[in-house]
Amino acid sequence: MEKEKITVASFSGSLRKGSYNTMLLKYIQKVSPPYINFEIIDISQIPLYNEDVRIQGEPSPVKIFKEKLGLADALIIATPEYNYSFSGVTKNAIDWASRPLDTSPLNEKPVAFVSVGGRFGGSRAVYHLHQVAIFTNMYPLNKPELLISNGAESFDENGNPIDSKIEERVLKLLDALYEWTFRLKKK
Repeated sequence: MEKEKITVASFSGSLRKGSYNTMLLKYIQKVSPPYINFEIIDISQIPLYNEDVRIQGEPSPVKIFKEKLGLADALIIATPEYNYSFSGVTKNAIDWASRPLDTSPLNEKPVAFVSVGGRFGGSRAVYHLHQVAIFTNMYPLNKPELLISNGAESFDENGNPIDSKIEERVLKLLDALYEWTFRLKKK
C-alpha cells in the first residue's frame, strides 16, 4: 500500500554560502522518500523583524515564507549554534512567522529541529528552539535527534556526509517526523 504524501518545509538559520546546516537540508532533500515532498525555503531576503513594518503590510519575502509554512504538513528547522543558542537569522524567521499569533502558520505545526554544530552538535541551540516552540505552539519531535558534531569534518566538498551513518539517522528522523505528523492529525 502506498503511503500518503506529506509536505515538509524547511529552512536553514545560516545564510553563509558554505553553511553545513544548509548542506544538511540539501542532503535531506536528496534522500527523502517519495512520500515526502521536501522543500527548502530561502529566508535570505526576509528583513529584520519590525512590528511597525508588519502592521503596515508584510514584505513580499515574509508573505511567501509564511504561505509556504502554512501549506506544509510539518517543518524542519536547521540552525547553527551561536553563543550557546540558535542564530539570529533563525530567530528572525520565527518572529515573522509567529505574528500575529492567532493566524501563525507555526501554530500546532509538527517540527523537527536539526543542527550541524561544533563539539556538541548544536545541542544548546536545539534546546533553546524547544523553549521557543512552547510559545509559538509548535509540536517538536523529541526523538530521534539529528545533531551533527564538527561540521567541517562531517561533509565533503560536494555537501555529502562523510559518515555513512548520517543517512541512516536522516531517514530515521524523516520516518519519525512522518509518523508524528499523522499522529497529530488524528487529534
